[in-house]
Amino acid sequence: MKNIKDYNLDELQEELINLGEKKFRAEQIFKWLYVEKVKSFDDMTNLSLELREKLKQNYTMCNYNIIKKQESSDGTKKYLFDVLDGNAIETVLMQYHHGKTVCVSSQIGCKMGCKFCASTGVKFIRSLTAGEIVEQILAVEQDINDRISNIVFMGIGEPLDNYDNVIKAIKILNNQKGLSIGTRHISVSTSGIVPRIYDLANENIQCTLSISLHATTDEKRSSMMPINNRYNIQELMKACKDYIKITNKRISFEYALAKDNNDNLDDAKQLVKLLKGMLCHVNLIPINKIENGKFSKSTNENILKFRDFLNENGIVATIRRELGSDIDAACGQLRRKNLKE
Repeated sequence: MKNIKDYNLDELQEELINLGEKKFRAEQIFKWLYVEKVKSFDDMTNLSLELREKLKQNYTMCNYNIIKKQESSDGTKKYLFDVLDGNAIETVLMQYHHGKTVCVSSQIGCKMGCKFCASTGVKFIRSLTAGEIVEQILAVEQDINDRISNIVFMGIGEPLDNYDNVIKAIKILNNQKGLSIGTRHISVSTSGIVPRIYDLANENIQCTLSISLHATTDEKRSSMMPINNRYNIQELMKACKDYIKITNKRISFEYALAKDNNDNLDDAKQLVKLLKGMLCHVNLIPINKIENGKFSKSTNENILKFRDFLNENGIVATIRRELGSDIDAACGQLRRKNLKE
């Protein structure tokens, strides 16, 4: 059966008309799903029994079950959700002073093969539908009995490799008659699929674009991120500059610092040269050591020196606060562990 959460409001109105119902019923259903957050069509009490039966016969509600939940001493919660087809995905709740942020997965597995990522080594199964992405936020909100204020597409999978479903999920999440999460509170990360960066620029969505850069030369970046063999740094930087020109929005560059690899002063100098004059911010990430991974975390001294050099040379840089370090912090580790059991 079809997942009712895969439909945006306009599509849901069409579905209701096809069922022989008035289209205003779609807004009622939308409210039950995303405002009241009911888990059964039977709970939609302002709908007729006949309509509720039609919905049950034609749609599923895709309510996730929690397979495992890990809770960190800093308030971070990592969920392993059953996506109801024998597969599992990870979702992470992070607590900040500005509110609660959920990091969602966009695919079951990942094709990108980044050497520092725990998703590497777990085979790609499929992309998530828009409703399956949205359900991650609903499931977390129901578990904590509180609202989510920010969403980052930085979990398992490459969001721009699942472009249509990610864009649709953003529009469902943003709908004021539903969850009403502002697009300025949504961040989409990519390893650098250049054509989709242009597509995103032309969507006129006010979300934040985050680029996983992680190196300043093609040789080094290709050794860390195979996607660079397809779209090199020069192509990526051109796309980023064009994106800024089209949207007038700042880009966030993610830079994971790996010991004795990309964390020295020469790398910092090259990064300044690469980003000079761009409307951007650099988010420095102390890399998480993963099982059988070749990269390890840079020293605190090098991380601070790297940040300070960027800031002193006109590139705004901050160090990402480490959250969930006591609960398999790197994306993919909980799912990998579960597959072994």
